[in-house]
Amino acid sequence: MNTKYKLIKSDKVSPFGKPLFQVEALKDFGDARKGEKGGYIEEEANLSVEDNAWVFGNAWVFGNAWVYGDARVSGNAQVYGDAQVFGNAQVYGDACVFGNARVFGNARVFGNAWVFGNAWVFGTLKLKAGLFFGIKWSGENVQEIEIENGNYLIGKGDIELGEDNEQKTALLSKADELIAKANELKAEAEKL
Repeated sequence: MNTKYKLIKSDKVSPFGKPLFQVEALKDFGDARKGEKGGYIEEEANLSVEDNAWVFGNAWVFGNAWVYGDARVSGNAQVYGDAQVFGNAQVYGDACVFGNARVFGNARVFGNAWVFGNAWVFGTLKLKAGLFFGIKWSGENVQEIEIENGNYLIGKGDIELGEDNEQKTALLSKADELIAKANELKAEAEKL
């Protein structure tokens, strides 16, 4: 039985059309106080009913994402997909953590940083801005292949590009989107 928090109906809806519920603390724990209303989750499986993990402010946690341990998600941050935030990690500001990403240890992800794909952010690392979508372990062979006009495909394993124009166009389009977003984040970071 969940004696940590209750779910309150809200008018918030995830980008996937699922209703989000505001959390309200049923007792004092961590930085939360009994009766304090927190952020928004899709279901109880998104936020541990044990330990001190909490979602504050206007933060959203939805999909299969899970926040547990002593982790905190706050501000306008969003955690979704199959992402996990745990340990003493914090995600705040306008940061997004999604896909299969993991943020743990004493790591901080904040500002306009996006952590996604299979990226792991851990230890005492602090990410304020940028796009982080993977991790390279020592000894791994990571390749960089130019696909067109200074755009690169980065990956590991056997990478082979064929002449499938539809696939190439889709890759270039996605690369252009990521480059545009990275340039936006870079410009914002330079203002700070």
